[in-house]
Amino acid sequence: MEPVGSKLSIVGAGAVGTSIAYAALIRGVARTVALMDVNQEKVDAEVLDLSHGLEFVSRAQVIGGSDPSVCADSDVVIFTAGAKQKPGQTRLELAEATVELTRTALPPIVEAAPHARFVMVTNPVDVITYAALKFTGLPANQLLGSGTVLDSSRLRFLLSEHCGVAVQNVHAYIAGEHGDSEIPLWSSATIGGVPLLDWEPLGGGALLDAAARDRIHREVVGSAYRIIQGKGATNYAIGLASARIAEAILNDEHRVLPVSSLLDDFHGIGDVCLSLPSLVDRNGVGRSLPIAVSADELAGLRASAQTLREMQQRFGL
Repeated sequence: MEPVGSKLSIVGAGAVGTSIAYAALIRGVARTVALMDVNQEKVDAEVLDLSHGLEFVSRAQVIGGSDPSVCADSDVVIFTAGAKQKPGQTRLELAEATVELTRTALPPIVEAAPHARFVMVTNPVDVITYAALKFTGLPANQLLGSGTVLDSSRLRFLLSEHCGVAVQNVHAYIAGEHGDSEIPLWSSATIGGVPLLDWEPLGGGALLDAAARDRIHREVVGSAYRIIQGKGATNYAIGLASARIAEAILNDEHRVLPVSSLLDDFHGIGDVCLSLPSLVDRNGVGRSLPIAVSADELAGLRASAQTLREMQQRFGL
């Protein structure tokens, strides 16, 4: 008997796409995981390799192909196709080639899976998410970007290490661009219910003062560059993050995640895709939460939005 139920399709069988597929199988996210890539030999090999491990995960099947029809009847489609980021290259420098790829590659996939929820992971993800909305005409809730879900996870990990608490007890978000202009929302962050700005060291731990927060922020921003310099790509953590977004959609979790979505009017910021804590469920992405931000954080968000808006204008979006 063939598995029935939810279907997750992943466009792009590179390091990121296959890491998402692997994470999705281990987490039992969907009954069918489909890989699509223009390189038929590569996608066939990845499908075979993943299929050989199906004994050890929840019941599922893995399929693949080079034609958009492999994505038919998908509940969620994750788009990872794009140019590979090189050492020292900013995410925004990848924009031109990837925008054009999105223009040609995405509409046929939407035609094959018109009712799916689309999650854009390709960098620069905010610009690509905005472009994808323009190219497909999909409603804003149906298409979102992975945004700063991974950045926020990096932030929480570093805070947990600094403060000596479990990462699951740290609640803090990175907002704005998934890139160099992203900002931490310190004023709303908490550790075990304690406001982060009021945090006092436990058991002789280090202070979480302005200098420490600035260091952590810089480390979050530089994390991808450091990983790319050492191994050529980031893939495991974004694989887990993307699988988690898909899980929130498929299970209708009403999960708050800092995904990238089209803003309407957040303190005057609009017509741009960037990340704020937002509700994610089977409808895709809902409105962002009316989270309190400080004057400095709001200024940072506006600067981040302007950076992205300039990129959109450069490519006629």
